[in-house]
Amino acid sequence: MGPDRLNFGVFLAPFHRLGENPTWSLHRDLELLEHLDRLCYDEAWIGEHHSAGYEIIASPEVFVAAAAERTRHLRLGTGVSSLPYHHPLMLADRMVLLDHLTRGRAMFGVGPGALPSDAFMMGIDPLRQREMMDEALDAIVELLTSDEPVTRETSWFTLRDARLQLRPYSRPHMELAVAAQVSPAGPRAAGRHGLGLLSLGATTLGGFDALGHHWQICEELAAEHGRHVSRGSWRLVGPMHIAPTMDQARKDVEFGLKAWVDYFLHVAALPLVGNAVEVGDMVDAMNANGYGVIGTPEDAARQIQRLWDQSGGYGTYLFMAHDWADREATLRSFELVARQVMPRFQGTLGRLAASHAWAAENRPTFIGRAVEAIGKAIQDHHAERAGKQKEAS
Repeated sequence: MGPDRLNFGVFLAPFHRLGENPTWSLHRDLELLEHLDRLCYDEAWIGEHHSAGYEIIASPEVFVAAAAERTRHLRLGTGVSSLPYHHPLMLADRMVLLDHLTRGRAMFGVGPGALPSDAFMMGIDPLRQREMMDEALDAIVELLTSDEPVTRETSWFTLRDARLQLRPYSRPHMELAVAAQVSPAGPRAAGRHGLGLLSLGATTLGGFDALGHHWQICEELAAEHGRHVSRGSWRLVGPMHIAPTMDQARKDVEFGLKAWVDYFLHVAALPLVGNAVEVGDMVDAMNANGYGVIGTPEDAARQIQRLWDQSGGYGTYLFMAHDWADREATLRSFELVARQVMPRFQGTLGRLAASHAWAAENRPTFIGRAVEAIGKAIQDHHAERAGKQKEAS
């Protein structure tokens, strides 16, 4: 079993190798979103990071505003806004502005913050980040939905008769989603408020195993608080690089896979490929452990179905953007997915195949009548010409 209409998008942290021009990299990210918009992808989520030199977008709201002017249909979300880093009134106010500027294409993804180095620079204890996220999210949801002033006081922010002077463009507000990795914090927050879920670690060993449990937590908390959650608002994230052949895919990622793995190993402390040190071994390890896919459209489809079976169903698959391959091979990978993978999960191929089979099966009848029609047209023409000649004589 599979989805009737699965959405597709990209999760753009973004990841860029050290040593490359950051200005050029940021504009290349914008060009990628233009490309995805033309290819009929549904959405893109933009990350927030402030250290480590690899993920270089500091304000997803600013980036979304720039991308919105370059795209027509793509929905654009913060993926995610790190709530402990912002006063909730200021962040909610900026997102409402973005909701109006994009005329409803903006989405609001939230989380506790991913890089400990970011929290360290702001004097935030990582042990408090999830608690701070919950406090800020409670305030943001109330600000977005209440017509009455909001007063709250925590150890790190105060709201005093606070209200958003501008109502959201989207009603009741733009879509909100909470990030989840392995811990239950994200599913609990999403369920408590009836929000979407962004499973950023869906293909990691711990994240994959937790998928079903996370959704159960989400539903249980939603029921406890009188809310409703929908699998259609659940996004699963995982990396892939696709090429026409396996050999080509392996050759493509020689460009940047090793640098990307090194970043995760030494900065994010995630040994994604075990002890592999050569690119070929990294490819084999990643394909074997299920974290990512480097291969063909068939391999991509199997991974998406595998996640569907494990989770019990979700609404959107997000390709984690990366610099595994050069620009041309990366754009080709996304195009191959749009042409050969996405239609398998969107219910668009069945009627085409049925129509083709019906036309082929009835070809003798159709062609026979068409030949008769041509013959009749010739006879009618000759008869008309003969009649005119007779009248002339």
